[in-house]
Amino acid sequence: MKLAPAVLSLACLLLLLQPADATAAAAAAQSRPRRNTTAKRSATTTRGKKPTTRGKAASLALQDGRVRVGEKIKQISNFVYLYGRFSKDFENAVGPGGRPDATANTLKNRLVSSLQDIREGLDKLELHFRTTPVLERFYLRLTGVAAGAANAEEQATANRLDAAGRSLLEVINRLTDVLQEMN
Repeated sequence: MKLAPAVLSLACLLLLLQPADATAAAAAAQSRPRRNTTAKRSATTTRGKKPTTRGKAASLALQDGRVRVGEKIKQISNFVYLYGRFSKDFENAVGPGGRPDATANTLKNRLVSSLQDIREGLDKLELHFRTTPVLERFYLRLTGVAAGAANAEEQATANRLDAAGRSLLEVINRLTDVLQEMN
């Protein structure tokens, strides 16, 4: 029962702290224009920042894709340049009998190993394009470059070095086409 006087005292205190004309204050508050900054801010954020962030992310992903394709073109082009010299050395090491000696086999094994590395790098590039939404549209054009490198690998293993070199040139051409399409 002692609680009732405390509640009554609190109610009286709250009434004393209110402005004398509470209804006038409420009416004045309703007549003022309301600011809904939260709604404006969230609308601006939804329309302004997210597309910009997505646009930047898409632009960065596209640039990353261009860089990766360009790096593969450089890598394979340098390899083909050195490959030409190697194929001449290999032909000279094989000699007229057509059977490669130990030195030629060692060179060929290094060549096949390098072609495997190129193929694996192209597999990773294809996978990156397939799994990156921004780059996915270029994936169809890129599909098969790793298979071209695998073909070159098989041809080099079979001592068909000229055909393997031509296969690598086809891979470079396809990568160049993808790069041009990305611009």
